[in-house]
Amino acid sequence: MRTISILGATGSIGKSTLELVERNSGAFSVTSVTAATNAEALADIARRTKAKLAVVADEGRLSDLQQRLTGSDCRAAAGEAALVEAASDDSELVIAAIVGCAGLRPVMAAVEAGKTVALANKEALVTAGALMIDAAQASGATLLPVDSEHNAIFQCLAGNCRKDVSRIILTASGGPFRTASAEAIDAATPAQAVAHPKWSMGAKISVDSATLMNKGLELIEAHYLFGLPSSQLDVVIHPQSVVHSMVEFVDGSVLAQLGSPDMRIPIAYALAWPERMATPAERLDLATIGQLEFAAPDLKRFPALRLAREALETGGAAPIVLNAANEVAVASFLAGQIRFPDIARLVDEALSDAKFDIPHSIGDVLEIDRVTRDQTCGMMKTSCS
Repeated sequence: MRTISILGATGSIGKSTLELVERNSGAFSVTSVTAATNAEALADIARRTKAKLAVVADEGRLSDLQQRLTGSDCRAAAGEAALVEAASDDSELVIAAIVGCAGLRPVMAAVEAGKTVALANKEALVTAGALMIDAAQASGATLLPVDSEHNAIFQCLAGNCRKDVSRIILTASGGPFRTASAEAIDAATPAQAVAHPKWSMGAKISVDSATLMNKGLELIEAHYLFGLPSSQLDVVIHPQSVVHSMVEFVDGSVLAQLGSPDMRIPIAYALAWPERMATPAERLDLATIGQLEFAAPDLKRFPALRLAREALETGGAAPIVLNAANEVAVASFLAGQIRFPDIARLVDEALSDAKFDIPHSIGDVLEIDRVTRDQTCGMMKTSCS
């Protein structure tokens, strides 16, 4: 039986993980579960899984969580230190699905403890990639990517030598504005931006998909996960979302991983690795799909992808600035404070104005993140929560 800790158990990745774990209850034992604020859902999960520790990040929800766990064998805790404890308990596998920079310290704790970390937290590698990789090499930790694109690459690389890789090709659906005119993109509303044609995701990541920033962040992640420079990382638009990514080798061969657009597939791969486990995901029917389309991304209509690549190539604090400014801009767009094109404009301005030293600790990363958020709010001359 494999022991696991689920960080971010009440989010979409956490829920899908729990579904798979409960379908295979004899194979997994859940030790710790965490949530940001939802004490009710967390307590229910802790009781169902018989977890020993339940942590709510919001310390104001601790008493609620304690009351809901009365009479159980699960201990309730709250705050960042407790999240770190959950990440570094005696579990073998940590599902890292905490959203945002709140997940940085817990993920680093799991890595430093030498665990197998199923990584669904983008910010861990986007903002602290060098620190995370160095820590993993020092501790012997294994990073398993859960994002469908990076998980696809991981599968394609299995049994192959990295020196034989000439290029990694990330696929992007193109989002809801793939075929939209520049005028339509300028006038895009939050409701239109979150209406993803293929994937069911939260509002923030849906907007990132609409701007193609999500694919830019994945370029940065791929650089750290697979050790390739920007020149060997490409993006291709693939609206069917059937080919999740590809790896090109020096002999000209290209391996691709295909599957239905269902996050339970990459999650299951991480849960069972190095083996596989059955999932209820819909089986791929290529005859019904009929054809697969590919196209180069339009960097004029979607400049966020260009900005992300520039941040990757600049290195240092640039990816932190990119991520922080984008989060503030997306939140402001969703709140109706700025227009859709202003997201990339604000990120561009933040990168142009940034003057930070290279971060040497998670504390440095979080401080650069904080300052960038304040500065981006100042650019908009509006309040940011």
